[in-house]
Amino acid sequence: MPRHRSSRSTVTIHAAGVALAVTLGGCASAAPDADAAAAEVIAERASAVGIAADLVYTTEVDGYDLAPQSVGPGAIDGMSATWFAQATGSMITIRTDRTELNAATCAETPLWETPGAPVTCAEEEGDIWHRAAGGVDEYVAARDGASIWVAGMNEAPPADLRAAARAVHVPSEAELDLLFSDAPEVPSTPVERGDLPENGDGAPIDPGGPGG
Repeated sequence: MPRHRSSRSTVTIHAAGVALAVTLGGCASAAPDADAAAAEVIAERASAVGIAADLVYTTEVDGYDLAPQSVGPGAIDGMSATWFAQATGSMITIRTDRTELNAATCAETPLWETPGAPVTCAEEEGDIWHRAAGGVDEYVAARDGASIWVAGMNEAPPADLRAAARAVHVPSEAELDLLFSDAPEVPSTPVERGDLPENGDGAPIDPGGPGG
């Protein structure tokens, strides 16, 4: 199955952007989904920006910080998010979708960075796929019907990509707040207008000023 992608989001991290980044450092928990936020809480935050609740995932890698301004819709109703290593300038991006990955689809789906190169695939322990093409590495984690694609930019080491794929998990409430901390606020209730007539075409009342 061909992999659907949104337009590539290259995150430019300026000094102000780095200040917004939130450190997620540390190694992945032995039970990364143990503190997962409730499904309805995830749905409330994700649906406001057009992301399906079951495609909301996060990760953590030593030395990388989440760039909240990078979090947004990805393929169809999936999500995309980027982590930035200030020390090296490397970036790791995850994109989520519902691709059913197997040996055939893994090889048939080109890598984003090398669309014309043949892909080799190897399934690793823990439902992790390692994909390589044209000297570029990528990892995919399979989680409860979702595929989380982990790609690097600016010479992100393959070991970091592998660590990110292994650490993929449903976010806790605190991680959920970080993921959507830069998302636009959406009013929970419609804004009521006091100048709309009950009858007629519903146009606002706009009384004429002096002179008509």
